Amino acid sequence: MLHQRILFFIVALLLSGCSPMDINQYKNFEPKLDIFKYFEGNTRGWGMFQDRSGTLKRQFVVDIKGSVDESGVLILEEDFVWNDGEKTRRVWRISRTSDAHYKGNAEDVIGSAIGVSAGNALHWTYDLNLVVKDKTWKVSFDDWMFLQPDGVLLNRATMKKFGFRLGEVTIAFKKL
Repeated sequence: MLHQRILFFIVALLLSGCSPMDINQYKNFEPKLDIFKYFEGNTRGWGMFQDRSGTLKRQFVVDIKGSVDESGVLILEEDFVWNDGEKTRRVWRISRTSDAHYKGNAEDVIGSAIGVSAGNALHWTYDLNLVVKDKTWKVSFDDWMFLQPDGVLLNRATMKKFGFRLGEVTIAFKKL
């Protein structure tokens, strides 16, 4: 009986470490993040990709031009320059589906990205066709953004394939 209780305690402890973050825990955090206001205009981001062991694999700078069209859709034109010289581009079209809920689409996003915001945080989940060398991988992103008091927006995204963590993308954004 004691062994069963110890085993139960260990399993409960392990599972509690796996519980996902809840966007609502950030509802009272300041400053409030409105992605339409934050990304309208010009923004720059400095980022990196680390593999699952934490090893830095790639770095990049991304310049973003944001505009809101006549139908109220936020268009983000992202131009990436990677430390190996590669240049890539992604254009997001983001719409509000309700007060704190968003839907985002881009050419390499499978279906739609789903976003929810509260307080200073925004949480995105989406699947992406990621081109690596001459192959395309379907990967899943669990993407969190947090607005800081000085206007810096911190972004941390976990990338997975078949449920296994491949690595993390970290970006710091600043309005220009």
